[in-house]
Amino acid sequence: MNFPAELKYTKDHEWVRVEGDEAVIGITDFAQRELGDIVFVDINTVGDEVAANDVFGTIEAVKTVSDLFMPTTATVLAVNEAIDASPELVNSDPYGEGWIIRVKLANPADVDGLLSAEEYKSEINA
Repeated sequence: MNFPAELKYTKDHEWVRVEGDEAVIGITDFAQRELGDIVFVDINTVGDEVAANDVFGTIEAVKTVSDLFMPTTATVLAVNEAIDASPELVNSDPYGEGWIIRVKLANPADVDGLLSAEEYKSEINA
């Protein structure tokens, strides 16, 4: 499994890539493998400020639906339109083309409290 060192991670299996005061968020390689074939991503929080650890959407696989949790308080700016037409991108490229949302961070320093790649690997026993 792949866990890019430049990203931050949550115990809920989201990753965060900070770009200034914005960030891109998706689910980890571990999470997409656990879910299996992803068929739909539902995000209805664009324009909303979502508090840390609150649900910002859901991700649906063939056999289950899982909540997506906001890693740090942020306003949802955009949803990856490519995954509307091709949700399987979350499976095939979770850290690239399969990103889920772009957000404006309420406090970029909050990201420092998230897990490093090594800490996340420990968390999932990888």
